[in-house]
Amino acid sequence: QVYLVESGGGLVPAGGSLRLSCRASGINFKIARMNWYRQAPGKQREFVASIASDGSTNYADSVKGRFTISRNNAWNTLFLRMDTMNAEDTADYYCQTTWKSTDFWGQGTQVTVSS
Repeated sequence: QVYLVESGGGLVPAGGSLRLSCRASGINFKIARMNWYRQAPGKQREFVASIASDGSTNYADSVKGRFTISRNNAWNTLFLRMDTMNAEDTADYYCQTTWKSTDFWGQGTQVTVSS
């Protein structure tokens, strides 16, 4: 069974920083592409960032230069470091991967940026 468990969300002031974590189990984490998505209130879920097994990364334009995705394969853990946050970053953040042709999602962690 595949499990993705996010943590690290909370309330942060505008301009502040936060680090999210996602612990994975049930997959060969070190070869999996891992992704972060987010869904703001009243909006569709959107891509935030991804990291491949070789460490190469991609970011949405809205977070490029402010967010950093990383992974620790020894811990089966994915991270998202968020800096210079603003109100538009307020959302539920989800960890996602596709494993054996099936999409798996975490339960999400809530992030609120206060202005």
